[in-house]
Amino acid sequence: MTFISHALVTTAGVQILHLQGYELYLAYMFGVLIDFDHILKTRLYFSKNKLKKEKHYHWRTSLQEPVALLWIIPLSIFINSIVPIIFFTTHLLLDYFVSYNKLPLYPFTKYSTKGLITNVSDRIKEILVIFISL
Repeated sequence: MTFISHALVTTAGVQILHLQGYELYLAYMFGVLIDFDHILKTRLYFSKNKLKKEKHYHWRTSLQEPVALLWIIPLSIFINSIVPIIFFTTHLLLDYFVSYNKLPLYPFTKYSTKGLITNVSDRIKEILVIFISL
């Protein structure tokens, strides 16, 4: 999913849960800003492809895979807040709705999946998510 859909769904979740202060920050950090590592991968993309566009380039790192729950759950216990788990899981679900390759257990295995509901266009899924979150 795109930044817009992640931001809208996170905002809807924040409003539903009436989050404020520190938990509001945590919601946006784990619902949207977890994709910050794409900026780091931009350099790798351009060194590999120059200005040529590559469809379905693997932008994801282990920060955006279910394996990240191995550090997010202990962090949530440590800070005594379930917000990181809720919003990271929501972020994962949105990403797993689109049909590009994902490595759910990376770096432990190279097992790959295309995600959920692969028979529906990603564009239609994106539009539905945006519409529902409004």
